Amino acid sequence: MTVEVGVITGDLTLRTTWDGHQALLDVQYDGADEWYTVEGSPLPPPDRACVLAVHKAMTAAMERGGGTGAPAQP
Repeated sequence: MTVEVGVITGDLTLRTTWDGHQALLDVQYDGADEWYTVEGSPLPPPDRACVLAVHKAMTAAMERGGGTGAPAQP
């Protein structure tokens, strides 16, 4: 699920960034220019290790399909 356009499907790229305070999750169609904010983003993970765990959880959720927003913090 994205904030801007709702559910998107197909071959997607996930981008997870951390600014030291919050993790931002965005997705885009492979090869596209536009990025969409994942519903539930940003998340306030306490450290970089949690950001990696959030990224892995989001990747797994995207691979399962069925529509998903940002995962709960691990």
